[in-house]
Amino acid sequence: MIHSMTGYSARTVDIDGGALHIELKSVNSRYLDFQFRVSEELRAVEPALRELFSARLTRGKLECRLTFAAATARAQSLALNAELLSRLKSFEAQVLSELPFAAPLAVNDVLRWPGMFGDDALDFDAVLPACLTLAKDALEDFSASRSREGEKLAAVILERVARMRELVCEVTPRIPQAQAAFQEKLKQRLIEAVGSVDDERIRQEVAVFAVRIDVAEELARLSTHLDEVERVLKAGGAAGKRLDFLMQELNREANTLGSKSVVTEVSQTAMELKLLIEQMREQIQNLE
Repeated sequence: MIHSMTGYSARTVDIDGGALHIELKSVNSRYLDFQFRVSEELRAVEPALRELFSARLTRGKLECRLTFAAATARAQSLALNAELLSRLKSFEAQVLSELPFAAPLAVNDVLRWPGMFGDDALDFDAVLPACLTLAKDALEDFSASRSREGEKLAAVILERVARMRELVCEVTPRIPQAQAAFQEKLKQRLIEAVGSVDDERIRQEVAVFAVRIDVAEELARLSTHLDEVERVLKAGGAAGKRLDFLMQELNREANTLGSKSVVTEVSQTAMELKLLIEQMREQIQNLE
């Protein structure tokens, strides 16, 4: 299945003493890039989360937010650690006696001091399984959202592929007749310009020019590349880089088709093919 690189998911679970909340969102990136915004008390779970996400994702810039919100009852039962507060007051007095210009401790600094509310630290060993379970649930929903968007992008690309096939089928039967008419016209102009040159030499020159403007090879390669685009989309998986390479090859053939063109039909077809290729390239930039 094809996946988009953009997705979003959020999950919350209640545990003893509060609730865990995780939020996942991603945008396009050439490589797999993580950005973690994790509460300080949950910082140790980051390596496990990184390993979990790396096993499922291959491209995209993923932002993960993991927070813990203490329950109201727990917050109301908090009380300042009087002994620690007294020690901080004593330490501050000693520092200010030696460094009178030092800034005093702010209330916010005191309240954030480790242990100020007693042993309020989370039991990490107990919380870790809940964090990983929550992350797995969020990752499943996140992957599903990327899959749904990827399916829509693949449908858009296949529509462009079908249109390109139509253009190739429409122009192919017209090319021999159009080129033959152009060659006859060129032959008459050469005869008028250099009437002294023998007819055989003129036929040779026209034949050489006919080889140069032959676009059968480009049309065949276009069809082959379109077959490969459909095969890659059907195979699924991380196909973004492969499809991007195929867009380069398709664009190369369309450019060559246009440069070899000596008839209006082929020139117009080459321009429309390039437009469709660019539309596909824009969608492929979003694929994993």
